[in-house]
Amino acid sequence: MVRTQRSTPAASRSESKPTKYPAETAALRNQVLHALEDLKAKDVKEIDVRGKTSITDLLVVASGTSTRHVKSIADEVVKFAKRAGVLPIGVEGEREAEWVLVDLGDIVVHVMLPRIREFYGLERLWTVGDDLPAANTAMA
Repeated sequence: MVRTQRSTPAASRSESKPTKYPAETAALRNQVLHALEDLKAKDVKEIDVRGKTSITDLLVVASGTSTRHVKSIADEVVKFAKRAGVLPIGVEGEREAEWVLVDLGDIVVHVMLPRIREFYGLERLWTVGDDLPAANTAMA
């Protein structure tokens, strides 16, 4: 998948994580969450990756109960994003529908079967080191 240049270069963003998203991202986030809720996605998690990658600001990971459910959830995310005026940069994995990725620029949505989600562990991958114990941070 070819990535297009982001509208906000990573270098221009603040080094510390702001607590709120820009208005456009917040509105898109709300649309994504509504789409996931409408189709009853399971175990929805948001991961703020600002400061960890320049690819996106927010990862949303959700599970579907079957390949048909996963594909339907991803389709609904695309529909809601278009309603919000955001065209997806890309959608990957629709054919097999075990893991469908919807790239919306500032937000990337992963919809997966539970066994695929457990195997790849995206939540663990993107949150490693986020909650360091106080003793470890004092030594750093």
